[in-house]
Amino acid sequence: MTSFPRATTLAVSITLAAIYGCSTAEQQPVTPQWTWQAVSASREIPPDQAYPELFLAVQQSNLFTDQKHFVDALPRKAPADIRAAYLAQKDEPGFDLKAFVTANFEESGTADVQPPKPGADLPTHINDLWPVLTRNYQQVPAYSSLLPLPRSFVVPGGRFREMYYWDSYFTMLGLAESGRTAQVRDMVDNFAYLIDTYGHIPNGNRTYYLSRSQPPFFAYMVDLLARLEGASAYQRYLPQLQKEYAYWMEGAQTLKPGEATAHVVKLADGSVLNRYWDASDAPRQESWAEDRATAAQAPDRPAAEVYRDLRAGAESGWDYSSRWLGDGKTMATIRTTAIVPVDLNSLMFHLEQTIAKACQQSSQPACTARYTQWAQARQKAVELHLWNPAGFYADYDWQKQALSDRISAASLYPLYAGLATQAHAEQTAASVNQQLLRPGGLATTTQNSGQQWDAPNGWAPLQLIAVQGLRGYGQDALAETIGRRFLEQVQNLYGREAKLVEKYDIEGGQGGGGGEYALQDGFGWTNGVTLELLKLYGKPAQ
Repeated sequence: MTSFPRATTLAVSITLAAIYGCSTAEQQPVTPQWTWQAVSASREIPPDQAYPELFLAVQQSNLFTDQKHFVDALPRKAPADIRAAYLAQKDEPGFDLKAFVTANFEESGTADVQPPKPGADLPTHINDLWPVLTRNYQQVPAYSSLLPLPRSFVVPGGRFREMYYWDSYFTMLGLAESGRTAQVRDMVDNFAYLIDTYGHIPNGNRTYYLSRSQPPFFAYMVDLLARLEGASAYQRYLPQLQKEYAYWMEGAQTLKPGEATAHVVKLADGSVLNRYWDASDAPRQESWAEDRATAAQAPDRPAAEVYRDLRAGAESGWDYSSRWLGDGKTMATIRTTAIVPVDLNSLMFHLEQTIAKACQQSSQPACTARYTQWAQARQKAVELHLWNPAGFYADYDWQKQALSDRISAASLYPLYAGLATQAHAEQTAASVNQQLLRPGGLATTTQNSGQQWDAPNGWAPLQLIAVQGLRGYGQDALAETIGRRFLEQVQNLYGREAKLVEKYDIEGGQGGGGGEYALQDGFGWTNGVTLELLKLYGKPAQ
């Protein structure tokens, strides 16, 4: 099994120096001093390693309808003792697996939310939800799969009882709109702590998420805090911004054209871009049975390859979508690691620009010039390789050297990040208007594959990315149409069912479907985006 040692500031600084020729002095502005100490690394063992035989038996037997339930359950005693007891008892006549689990684990439960107060409108209900969704885990129970964090944080809701990476940015926008600036700062500090502790921001603060990250929105979080508290935020978090960049760019210097390693791809012309990737090639602990079933449907592929692509798809945040599927519809054809995604590379462009800004404010001209140069090189590569002449930005298959012919909501990320040319932004807007606009907002893709990141689902973060990206290029009318339609969808479902949900069926006017689990309500990023859109466009007509 893969182990995940803690990263130190010095180690990551040396990695940057080795990869990019930066001096360690450039990488070390004043680092925030954490007064709180994390749990020892020896406890950061995911459930499939702590009691492997029991884990296998539980997940293989489908003891719970949601496989995340068991890996989130809290052991009542030391995992080694539970493992020994299981090995001693499992072959005895009449052994009851469910009874054994009940006796040795506490149920994980859900992050349930309260119904709205009578007559509460959307903003009021969302403001009431923030305390309900807030968690404090400076210390976690012994043997929990949770990773402790130094500050409070907001969870999405439902089965998602931990802090997630890219979800949190959109949640933080809502916290800021609600006047909860201190909580925004707490969450930025949590993410900075994760980078300092593990060398990257995990998918979520669980041991079983440590092998991957999620779309890199940390730079946008720093932007948000800078707007709230002043530009000193850039200097304060410069070390963590650079460490995150080092994580995503690890191995770039040694690549030859046509090769890839970890998150980095070097194309035939020498362009360096990024992909999604996971350090593990085993089934996801929280979706073990589903991943095993997918691999079994691809007998002509090594199972480890399928697992890696499934995990990389989870890192993308779009888990799952026709974007990653070779045939556009069948999970067994997933090939996420072969795709250079337009959204990820737009986020990396913004990260490079943000670090350049932070270096400039820290009086490091060489560092400023270096990151600016990398951002410019990436912008050129995106325009060259990820622009489809049909009129939109698209993903690129680096193995097949082929550009996707499918538009998706990710096509708007270059506008959101500000790397698109004006002409390409206008063409993208026209294509989106023609192909992705629906009665309830922006469709995720044009494909209806049964996966949750495909039609007919619309997702709150993608609506806001579209709105802000289009507004940045003067496409205000289309932005307003998308924003108002999505707000109306959210308002209508809230009026009928008194809740906000994770995703919406923007063609049928209901909550969304598809994917590996039931529709969840709460819901962190929908709450945040709703407040942002209400600020822009006001309440939808009743």
